[in-house]
Amino acid sequence: MSCAGAAAARSLWRLRAGTLRPLPAYGRRISVRFYSSGMTLDNINWAAVDRIIRVDHAGEYGANRIYAGQMAVLGRTSVGPVIQKMWDQEKDHLKKFNELMVAFRVRPTILMPFWNVVGFALGAGTALLGKEGAMACTVAVEESIAHHYNNQIRMLMEEDPEKYEELLQVIRKFRDEELEHHDIGLEHDAQLAPAYAVLKSVIQAGCRVAIYLSERF
Repeated sequence: MSCAGAAAARSLWRLRAGTLRPLPAYGRRISVRFYSSGMTLDNINWAAVDRIIRVDHAGEYGANRIYAGQMAVLGRTSVGPVIQKMWDQEKDHLKKFNELMVAFRVRPTILMPFWNVVGFALGAGTALLGKEGAMACTVAVEESIAHHYNNQIRMLMEEDPEKYEELLQVIRKFRDEELEHHDIGLEHDAQLAPAYAVLKSVIQAGCRVAIYLSERF
């Protein structure tokens, strides 16, 4: 990679208002140029970036809806502040992927209305089982998301870790925060939820289906 290309890679994910030129029509590869530096990064794997941003945006949107459902039921209980703190981090994740969606003209999954309803229902439904049920849901979902992020990290590392350096930083940061939420769930008695093992397995199966569909549609 040339010096200009390497520098552009380091700047790829620093999104500032007014710095992006319109992207060309969809294709297998895209070129991104920044007004602030004039640097261009060619030969980004558009198919991979498009798939990653779309599915991660959907996942973070779903997580936000889950926490919204939990807060609707448990927001005024002793565990409310704990859930709110995790939700606030998920809001930051979603904000970042919203920016990337606009910057790279990635369309959202057509299933967004469905995830809106299903996410809230899952959060509220498990919260109705009590604090333990809500935390069991958190453990199951965050473990699934972290595993999914790890798969993306491996893929980008195999393709070109320098080119995707800043995207890797974003995904690693969010992965680590999802794992923190997972651990918080365990610390707040997730494993005491009714039929914990069954509940966790069912939720994670749903997560795998959601990931598969959101990547493709």
